[in-house]
Amino acid sequence: MSVLTFHGVPGKMTRRLAGIVIGTQGLAVFFGALVARALAAAKGSHTSNTLLLLGSLLAVLCILDAGLLRRPWGITLGWILQVATVACAFIVPTMLLVELLFGALWLTALVQGRRMDDHTERVDAQWHAAQENPASKTSTSELSTSEASTSEASRSEASRSETPAEGRSAPDG
Repeated sequence: MSVLTFHGVPGKMTRRLAGIVIGTQGLAVFFGALVARALAAAKGSHTSNTLLLLGSLLAVLCILDAGLLRRPWGITLGWILQVATVACAFIVPTMLLVELLFGALWLTALVQGRRMDDHTERVDAQWHAAQENPASKTSTSELSTSEASTSEASRSEASRSETPAEGRSAPDG
């Protein structure tokens, strides 16, 4: 089982985490496009508007991909956008630092999201198995009541050991 996903529809938590990362990356890419335009304009280049247009297009694609992660090609588009953000470093070198940050977040979102999805699936399977198993008649309310009485008894025992015994006075000093 591969933890890293390159294609396909990810689970719910993976989509949420990856969507947050790629959407926020879109904002960072847009600000990078503004910097690229300003640098080109300061040098007197005629490509300043083209750089802004391309950077804005990349930013919009990042934000759109946050919603397209439900599609089988959504994760693939996310990887392509990661590579495109690295390519932005040829115009604005600081974008390499931005991509390292968001690339690490993208990897973390895919790996940890997958782990959370797997964990949720296991817990759901256990819960459904417990609901279908007629031998286990103990309800969750009965379990929580017994746990509450056990913890209350241990708290009252601890509070009795902390209070001084009646009839004793504190030593005079």
